[in-house]
Amino acid sequence: MPLRLPADRRVRRKADFDATYKEGRRYGDALLSMTVRPNSHGGPRIGLAIAARTVGNAVARNRLRRIIRESFRLAQHRLPSADIIVGARAGVRDAESVRIRASLDALFAKLAR
Repeated sequence: MPLRLPADRRVRRKADFDATYKEGRRYGDALLSMTVRPNSHGGPRIGLAIAARTVGNAVARNRLRRIIRESFRLAQHRLPSADIIVGARAGVRDAESVRIRASLDALFAKLAR
């Protein structure tokens, strides 16, 4: 059974998503987009916005979500205290897992600076 991120590491409320989209900084590449806004929760939190139209069926969407959550779990210790909303772009549909992980690592490294 996959490990769940604890509730204090996830963006869960619509108000938090809306505030992050409104006030956050945007980063991205051909596969993924990130909107980042500083928070006062004492650590990074991740929210996922993976659209069916962009990624495809439920199997593909859930696979992408698992990859993102695992990359976040490994990178969270070097990330600033911020809300991070990760969205998918059209290029992610045909990308291999290794390429998605490399994209996430590059974006997380950009955030850590």
